[in-house]
Amino acid sequence: MDYQCIGCGATIQTTNPNEPGYLPNSALQKGLEKGEFYCQRCFKLRHYNEIQDLDISDDVFLTKLSQISNDRGLIINVVDLFDVEGSMIQGLNRLIGEQPFVVYANKFDLLPKVTKKNRVRHWIEHTFYQNGLRPSDVLLGSATKKTPAKELIDLIEAHIQTKNIYIVGVTNVGKSTLINQLIHYYGGEREIITTSNVPGTTLDLIHIPLNEKYGIIDTPGIIHRHQIAHYLTREEMKQVLPTKPLKPKTFQLNQGQTIFINGLARVDFVKGDPSSFTFYVSNGAYLHRTKLEKADEFYQNHLGELLSPPNLEHKDSFPPLISQSITLHPNQDIAISGLGWFTVNKKVQITLWTPKGVSFAIRESII
Repeated sequence: MDYQCIGCGATIQTTNPNEPGYLPNSALQKGLEKGEFYCQRCFKLRHYNEIQDLDISDDVFLTKLSQISNDRGLIINVVDLFDVEGSMIQGLNRLIGEQPFVVYANKFDLLPKVTKKNRVRHWIEHTFYQNGLRPSDVLLGSATKKTPAKELIDLIEAHIQTKNIYIVGVTNVGKSTLINQLIHYYGGEREIITTSNVPGTTLDLIHIPLNEKYGIIDTPGIIHRHQIAHYLTREEMKQVLPTKPLKPKTFQLNQGQTIFINGLARVDFVKGDPSSFTFYVSNGAYLHRTKLEKADEFYQNHLGELLSPPNLEHKDSFPPLISQSITLHPNQDIAISGLGWFTVNKKVQITLWTPKGVSFAIRESII
């Protein structure tokens, strides 16, 4: 017999914590005794004011997201400043209908402290325009701060009396952290979340009321498989995801030299005058310079050890690196989805090696 969560309507299951409706076996038995079930996600939301993100298929996400077009809401699209191209939702306007949307660019606090806000705002707006998306505003913030950005609170307050606020985004951008931040800001110690008590409610759209009629609505996070996080273990992710402001690392390179970024990417300087290559990656990332002629052998001999992640136990199942020849100009970045980016000060010809399935973008420099 199937049981449903009375919070979100998901079918209860006990096998996969990352899928909707997950409930540990021990909690399932207690639910059977009480005759009602809250999945682990709804339980934490009700008792701890804590939202957990879920990974669901693109098709399910897009179906749920398209329901927003039937409401008169304000959409806040959370993107990761460390991976803007990889965290954009293509065709967002088509899915949300006539509702305006605002971009909330998370992790601004991780950019170098000299970064200018106006330049970054303009850069994000331009990038969205190039992809056929026209946000009504761009906000910069950090979901890890205890207090939400004032401009975000002001935005919510300006709309919450007349419409719902939908928070949308792909996985790994900090969407759930931002919602938790808002829950604690508005609710404090109070339990402000009341999910529907009607079984079969719309799966994974969770309503967080802020007044009698309207509230913040959490939507499931869409999975973008081209992000490098999907190819790393949890421990490996801790090694490459930044937690402190980036400290750019610059190498003066001659043609015929190679830079490895851990064991996750490789940049071969094939042709050009001596140039500065500046890398914006996690401060804990390991960058290793070697001769191009020895790069293949070096990678084979040191992958999983000196060049890690991938770590030793994971290296055999990690995707192979795939090469792409690129001419890179000054004031351009190459951004590897979820890993970071690098730029040069002169026109150069390079070969970029990235894991099979992981995307990269050539773009106007963000800094």
